[in-house]
Order: sequence, then C-alpha cells, then structure tokens
Amino acid sequence: QVQLVESGGRLVQAGGSLSLSCAASGRTLNSYAVGWYRQAPGKLREIVSITDWSGSDVYYTESVKGRFTISRNNAKNAVYLQMDSLKPEDAAKYYCADAPDTNKLRVSVADYWGQGTQITVSS
Repeated sequence: QVQLVESGGRLVQAGGSLSLSCAASGRTLNSYAVGWYRQAPGKLREIVSITDWSGSDVYYTESVKGRFTISRNNAKNAVYLQMDSLKPEDAAKYYCADAPDTNKLRVSVADYWGQGTQITVSS
C-alpha cells in the first residue's frame, strides 16, 4: 500500500520559515515527480511547486518564487518544501502528490496524494 505522509505544518508568524516533508512508503519516489499543492478554505487547490524525479527540473507558482524551495532526498525517499518569508496568504493545507512525470502534476493529476499538513500564518 502506497502512502504519502506530509509533516511540518504548524502555526508560524508572518515572515517566518517552515520546512515541510513528504515521506513515502510502499513506493520508491526516486522514479517519480512530486508536487506540493495547497488549499485554503473556500478556495480551489493550487499548485505550489513541482520537482521531477531528479530535482533538476522544478516549477514554482509565481506567488512563491524566491521564497519557497523544493528539494528531494531520494535516498530518504522524501521530498521537502522550504518555506521562507511566509505571508498570511500562504496559510492553507499543504499536500504532496506523485506522478510518473511533471506534466501530469502540472494539471493536478497524480497517482497518490497525502492527507495534508496545515499551515497557519499569523500576521
């Protein structure tokens, strides 16, 4: 059984930093693209960042460019999202998902989704 589990979400002050982790079990992530998504109450889910299997081809949505960094450690079967200079509008539930390639993740088509981790940003 494949599971993606996100962790690291918590309450943080605006301007602060957080690091999210997406750990996989039942699947070796090093062959898959992984994406981070978020959904705030009353809003549609949006793509935050995507990395290909190697970590060399990455995508960021415009609103997080320069503040968020996606990375992966295939030896640990995990993908990370470093979030700096957090803003109140970054508050949401963050999900990770995987797919055979980044093109699928760009249209939010994934093989597996995690349950999400909540980030709250206080102003």
